[in-house]
Amino acid sequence: MTTAEMLARLVSFDTTSRNANLDLIAFVSAWLDQHGVAYRISHDPTGRKANVHALIGPQVAGGVALSGHVDTVPIDGQAWSSDPFVLRAADGKLYGRGSTDMKGFVASCLAAVPALRARKLARPVHLFITFDEETDMGGVRRLIEDLDASQLRPDACIVGEPSLMQPILAHKGRLALNVTVRGMAAHSSEPAKGVNAVHAAAEAVAHVVAEARRFAAEGPFVEGFDPPYTTAHVGTISGGTILNIIPERASFTMEWRVVPGVDALAQVAALRSWLDANLVPAMQAVDPTCGFSLDIIDNIPGLALDADHTLATLVKQLTGSNSTGKVSYGTEGGLYQNAGIPTIVCGPGDIAQAHKPDEWIAQSQLDACDGFIHRLADRLMT
Repeated sequence: MTTAEMLARLVSFDTTSRNANLDLIAFVSAWLDQHGVAYRISHDPTGRKANVHALIGPQVAGGVALSGHVDTVPIDGQAWSSDPFVLRAADGKLYGRGSTDMKGFVASCLAAVPALRARKLARPVHLFITFDEETDMGGVRRLIEDLDASQLRPDACIVGEPSLMQPILAHKGRLALNVTVRGMAAHSSEPAKGVNAVHAAAEAVAHVVAEARRFAAEGPFVEGFDPPYTTAHVGTISGGTILNIIPERASFTMEWRVVPGVDALAQVAALRSWLDANLVPAMQAVDPTCGFSLDIIDNIPGLALDADHTLATLVKQLTGSNSTGKVSYGTEGGLYQNAGIPTIVCGPGDIAQAHKPDEWIAQSQLDACDGFIHRLADRLMT
């Protein structure tokens, strides 16, 4: 099966993060069984989602892992020009949900299985296929637990997020937060008798915007990231029922993407302190039960690999690149790194195509990834 054919099979499974992924995992398992590859399955608490850890070559710890997630973002509200779950080829591009982020990399890994099995590997190639990267990264957390149980940890990991096959040594950390505002309902003609949760949420959002502008103006700045400073962003907001009732409930979700040296948890504490000092006293003067709840959705560590690390040198040699980069998007790499596995990001496709309608990956990028994996296998034969 070619990489494009494998990608067509993977795209055909709607593995939007809200859905189960067991049909795709069953397909992958059958492919591995067909080629005599040993693997482990680990599930989420519901049993509706699963990871795969396949091991090609010696059944021992060490070697190099190739890691990719198979969940995708939704297509809801997007104007696709063709079925998102039927891979379409046109002008050297392959269109479909997840083609770039990041079923393309996983397809390249799976298509390489027969060739990898045919090699006499002295060190193993691990294939990590995970769920829920697009939400709370619960899949990689579960996979790391399974690595601890199996004691089959690789010496290094390559996360194949789209980087145009350029080695990425670092990415920002990300903390996502849900903020809930508890107000007090009243008739809109008597605002002093209530606490407007939407107004309080709006003031809090305005503070977040001001903080984002402060980061952009004052830093700290870290060269190589785009933008080179910490960012803050509010993504959703809701509240109220009808116009003539003072809303007693509102909420918004937000995130920080922090450069190295900035503590994301400290930003949460700073927001809480500002709310307690500037908004909560007036709210609780009307009703002491009013206030804010701050709930962390996820906290993804950043990634930082030394430029002179042997993994960085290896990936530069395999790609033929003389340079490395940093990115602002997050990956599972920071969690592998925190688990003691040196990690780098390098994969096919352009992140600019991810999460969009008519998502696509260039066939030339898949070809480059195929060559990269085969050259990696050559290195692991000695």
